[in-house]
Amino acid sequence: MRVLENCEPKQVFYYFEEICKIPHGSRNTKQISDYLVAFAKEHGFDYVQDEMNNVIIYKPATPGYENAPTVILQGHMDMVCEKRPDVQHDFEKDGLNLSVKDGYVTANGTTLGGDDGIAVAYALALLDSTDLPHPALEVLITVDEEIGLLGAVGLDCSVLKGKRMINMDSEAEGSLWISCAGGLSAVSHIPVARVDAEGEKLQIKVCGLMGGHSGSEIDKKRANANVVMGRFLYGLKREADYEIISMTGGQKDNAITREAVCDILVSKEEMDAVKAYASKVEKGLREEYDGSDKGISIQITEAGHESSKVLHPTSREKVLFYLMEVPFGIQKMSANIEGLVETSTNIGIVSLSEDEFFASSGVRSSVEAARNALSDKIQYLTEFLGGEYEIQGAYPAWEYRKESPLRDKMVEVYETMYGQKPEVVAIHAGLECGLFYKKIDGLDCVSLGPDMKDIHTSEEVLDIASTERVWKYLVKVLEELKD
Repeated sequence: MRVLENCEPKQVFYYFEEICKIPHGSRNTKQISDYLVAFAKEHGFDYVQDEMNNVIIYKPATPGYENAPTVILQGHMDMVCEKRPDVQHDFEKDGLNLSVKDGYVTANGTTLGGDDGIAVAYALALLDSTDLPHPALEVLITVDEEIGLLGAVGLDCSVLKGKRMINMDSEAEGSLWISCAGGLSAVSHIPVARVDAEGEKLQIKVCGLMGGHSGSEIDKKRANANVVMGRFLYGLKREADYEIISMTGGQKDNAITREAVCDILVSKEEMDAVKAYASKVEKGLREEYDGSDKGISIQITEAGHESSKVLHPTSREKVLFYLMEVPFGIQKMSANIEGLVETSTNIGIVSLSEDEFFASSGVRSSVEAARNALSDKIQYLTEFLGGEYEIQGAYPAWEYRKESPLRDKMVEVYETMYGQKPEVVAIHAGLECGLFYKKIDGLDCVSLGPDMKDIHTSEEVLDIASTERVWKYLVKVLEELKD
């Protein structure tokens, strides 16, 4: 028996479960891309699979809609791969372990990939349908959205004829997203030197944080483990002499870092001081983040006496200075749209190799000048410390369009179905719509999706009832797009 067999709509959840059987993390999308191509071949649809593994599947209009403008249905096939520390799961090889509980689909300790697997499932169910009226469809499923919208960046949009696009990458039923922030990855490479040292090795682990999406949940004021680690190590200098061996925290700069680890050397006499300080800081952090990360923890583990290469004192100070000074969180709220985060940054990844300290921050803003100014700030910090800076995966903001027949029609349909207007909102998270808006002249675009919680974390869930309601709404919208 299929885990989602009793979930409605059946075809949508059938395809969602099929997708979840296939590993499809970012940069590991060949298998899921080939699955989409096989689907197109099986159903007799024309398709394009480009060199990046982006896939476009074409379905002709149903009778009576031959003259209606083509609609692009768009989502991405890759997912963020995160798991709880106690969960054994290989995202490169294993399918997801699904279950249904209290009206939600979850993946039992790993990310679910509802962002954006549900878009793929909606699209396949529509392509598979024989009784749903709709204009000609161009189903565009991109790769590597979660690591810089790379598939959308590389897509040759000349293979698309449509000027109306319904993006299915939102996580809030009842909201139509019509604008989003642009962004980039701010990457720092700072050289470090090492010296020989010996002492008692201690592992410091910052854990128990909520994490979350660095765009849609940056306003939750959640703690970032890399930032907390920097604070702890800076304060520890007042309590004990120590040397840094290694450090790592986070895997993606679009996820608020949940866990960071640092190995240090101290003298035997100062081990108790380190533990006492960790206990003190943990207590303070739990008070500070009571509303968001009440389970935050600083764990100290003894690893025995060791001789090791540690950071030269000057290099240690460079790393601490960077961690203390690199911006994190909301930098500015919008002055024009109430409640909208305009500019933010998230130091999502840090790592310390033999000769380099590496850090990557996700920078977002709906104002290009503000995005670039924040990037400049991180660049100046990096170069001040003798490092090299690079920008990766820059993408534009999706600008608000004053005249939008698609938006107007979707608002009208929603109001007819539910007796109230949907929220029409700009968001801080990045969407591929901005790139397509730049590439396709005259594109009219709206984003929708069902309710999901805690995306990009191991607690991610997809609301089953909401998925069904959004499906019915999407089907009705397509039915109404006859002219």
